[in-house]
Amino acid sequence: MIDYLERAFPTRQMRVFTDDTGAQRSLPMEDDAGNPVYNPEAEAARARLIEHLCALPPITSALDGILEQFGHDDVAEVTGRTKRLVSTADGRQKLENRSARTSQAEAAAFMEGRKRILVFSDAGGTGRSYHASRDVPNQEQRVHLLLEPGWRADRAIQGLGRTHRTHQASTPLFRPVTTDCKGELRFTSTIARRLDSLGALTRGQRQTGGQNLFDPADNLESEYACAALVSWFHLLVGGKLTSISHAEFERRTGLELCDKDGVMKDDLPPIQRWLNRILALPIALQNRIFDEFLSLVETRVSTAREAGRLDVGVETILVDTATLIDDTLLRTDPVSGATSHLLTIEIARRRTPVSLDRILRIGDCDGTAEFMVNAKSGKVALQTRARALMEEKEGTPIPRIELTRPTRREYMREDDLYESAWAPIDREAFCAKWLEETEEAANTVDTETIRLATGLLLPIWSALPSDHLVVNRIADKAGNSWLGRLVFDEHVVQLFTKLGIGQAETLPAPNIVKSAMSGRSVDLTRPFPMTIKRALVNGSSRIELVGAPPSQLAWLKSLGCFTEVIQYRTRVFLPVPSAADVVERLIAGTG
Repeated sequence: MIDYLERAFPTRQMRVFTDDTGAQRSLPMEDDAGNPVYNPEAEAARARLIEHLCALPPITSALDGILEQFGHDDVAEVTGRTKRLVSTADGRQKLENRSARTSQAEAAAFMEGRKRILVFSDAGGTGRSYHASRDVPNQEQRVHLLLEPGWRADRAIQGLGRTHRTHQASTPLFRPVTTDCKGELRFTSTIARRLDSLGALTRGQRQTGGQNLFDPADNLESEYACAALVSWFHLLVGGKLTSISHAEFERRTGLELCDKDGVMKDDLPPIQRWLNRILALPIALQNRIFDEFLSLVETRVSTAREAGRLDVGVETILVDTATLIDDTLLRTDPVSGATSHLLTIEIARRRTPVSLDRILRIGDCDGTAEFMVNAKSGKVALQTRARALMEEKEGTPIPRIELTRPTRREYMREDDLYESAWAPIDREAFCAKWLEETEEAANTVDTETIRLATGLLLPIWSALPSDHLVVNRIADKAGNSWLGRLVFDEHVVQLFTKLGIGQAETLPAPNIVKSAMSGRSVDLTRPFPMTIKRALVNGSSRIELVGAPPSQLAWLKSLGCFTEVIQYRTRVFLPVPSAADVVERLIAGTG
């Protein structure tokens, strides 16, 4: 730092002149002999700054800080450095030489359990494994803190793989470490983006290399972040942000957003340049700007997630058991012979609730945490403040809270919380109810039947539902795995209709009703040609049967249908609560 100040601190005296175009410019000043002229005030300012910095205590590196905090006897260091300072019992320090054998001995001490903490770097991690192998004494679960990952995503993945291997007694916990300086997100964002792209390159598919280590909102170079930045620019120019003004932003960053006429430019700064310029701002100002920007990113990501359009690559659904119930052939490619299938799979998952100790640690560490109970259901949750959303037109922040429950998380707008049944509860009552819920959840196995379109999907992609574009992998503990897109009950009829597979009458009656209620009409051919669809009558949704012959009205009423004359036309409806039973009898032709 001192060498940098000596070289780069501006001390040359400048002279201002006017060029041929009338614009003022500056040049370094020289004396009559051609020697450079230095500004004494600038030199004095540099000297004062160097004097102040040299008076501050030295900043301990992360590696030395860990060694000093936990002691050299408890920390195994596997790095590439050949010397280090070691504190002795009398408080003095001595220089210790290290060799390749030293690193081998340190790694062995950790794997044997003689040292409980291991610190390794790129240089010290090559060719070694630190997972909870069943062949070593130390089989405790590894908690892998990702500190200073650097810019190389492939090396980050390689480092994570050191503690996550086959033949391990337990899987590790990966925890990326950041500080409260929001500008640091610039670096974790780059790792998140490169992990995503690296996953696509190394696996031949769109599975993220991050393995859910990062949230989609953490990638500050995604399409959602780029669109959010454009909104941030518009709000800034419109004077609707509180973090910084338009003029102050341009003065501090040197980024021009408007032309000489005050009109916003079409060619706005890219997000990489914006992020780099934000890093030069004071930390408090960085944090205020990032809070607003991340609110816009979270708003777009949440909207995409709710609409089923969030691109997160392949999501793996881990289950205890998965049983293949049915396999329907959807299409056979006439050239390659590759097939597309619709699989019906019954999956069972045991719930894994959050322990009481962990939820209390979260509550004690978060100053905004509050214990809550639902007055209607009697269920409890830990309330913490979540990342706010932002109204994009006016730039108004929308505060949100996060409710952490034993088996899931919920997000709610702060205004909606006041109108809900959630209310504060004391710590003791919260603990008792939380233990009760976790015990119940631990003994609960959720079973459900899902449908998965798999095989050659590209030719039938347009026939699959457009409101749920996520690719899933179903994997059970027995090693079975299926990759494809989920198809919900209300989409099955439309899928079969588009692909011209069989007749809708062969589908279960509940699926036909679900498809109709979701807005997708179903065509039936027996006992007569007709269409079952959703209809809106007097503001309420009904299930209508279209195409019934007048001679069959009495029979349809005997099945449970009812009629209503609307605008001089008799229309036939199915009662919603018992629609599935009526459809089943209708297809069977029984009264």
